Amino acid sequence: MTAHVFDVVRKSPFYSAEHEAFRDTLRRFVAREIEPYCNAWDEAGAFPRELYRKAAAVGYMGLGFPEAYGGTEGDRFMRIIAMQEIARAGCGGVGAGLFSHTIGAPPILHRGAESMKARVLPQILSGEKISALAITEPSGGSDVANLRTTARRDGDHYVINGSKTFITSGMRADFITLAARTGGPGASGVSLILIEGEPEGLQRTPLQKMGWWCSDTATLYFDNVRVPAENLIGAEGEGFRAIMLNFNDERLHGAAGAISAARVCLEEAIAYAKQRVAFGKPIVQHQVIRHKLVDMAMKIEASQAMLELLTWRLEQGENPVAEICMLKNQATTTLAFCASEGVQIFGGAGYLRGVKVERIYREVKVNAIGAGTEEIMKDLASRQMGL
Repeated sequence: MTAHVFDVVRKSPFYSAEHEAFRDTLRRFVAREIEPYCNAWDEAGAFPRELYRKAAAVGYMGLGFPEAYGGTEGDRFMRIIAMQEIARAGCGGVGAGLFSHTIGAPPILHRGAESMKARVLPQILSGEKISALAITEPSGGSDVANLRTTARRDGDHYVINGSKTFITSGMRADFITLAARTGGPGASGVSLILIEGEPEGLQRTPLQKMGWWCSDTATLYFDNVRVPAENLIGAEGEGFRAIMLNFNDERLHGAAGAISAARVCLEEAIAYAKQRVAFGKPIVQHQVIRHKLVDMAMKIEASQAMLELLTWRLEQGENPVAEICMLKNQATTTLAFCASEGVQIFGGAGYLRGVKVERIYREVKVNAIGAGTEEIMKDLASRQMGL
């Protein structure tokens, strides 16, 4: 079974020969450049900046961005492949940090002035510079419409005051796409502004996390930070809508990564169960273990099928918001189940640092919280269903 646990996705009619060639390239890249170093990077709390440039060279960084800015215009299935292949390393912190530009850069692409896009995007997509998105605040995680950070116009600049937290790549980001209040209360008062480099008044504090150790995460403080007015992304008051534009893809990508991490748990558990002997035989020969493995596989394949169908529907121009919310929850609950069962099958060995199932088990909760908590997803889905 281990020989084809991952390759079952290749049988899907949604993937062309081009998709599979891209998958092979990324699979070799992950095996060579990421997987051997995950334990060391996680313990060190960081991975090398050089990895961004290496990832750009094989097409990771530019996926979904126009060639004019150094991108690679693949469809959503290409992006799903990218998320799932990098998750094979069993180290979510690498994917989170490496792909922070997939949430930080789209507002620039879709709403930024042409001069901004031409100047900023090639630096990000080449891996030379790091992009982050700063929305969440200490006072109210998912309540984007009521954020408190302010950007006051002062001549040719905006003066920014406030704070952001749980910001992926927050410590070393060169470009920060910041959501701030430029107008009155509610969503219509929110705008997006690009913060570059280390302006005076910006402070960054690293956060210590349960999982994703090698992905830097920070709280950002803005104390009268002056930013040129030309760094406004789009028009004033359009920030909330620009943020919402990327949520479908962000949740789709998160679901893809969670499903692939669950598949890693299954593959690792199968391999371990075949070689671990208890009561005179490999534990895979005990019915209770086989049933656990089948339960894991059942949830993974159902989630993968849902992922691929919704990806296809988005490619057809549909906007299945409720179903994508349900997919995210399906994927994260599948991950939670498979990570728990994976550690259980490993027994004491699964509780030790250095094995994939232990690392993934620590990363379960962040998947259920990021890009919208499970509770928010259910509430949004119910509203979309007219309930």
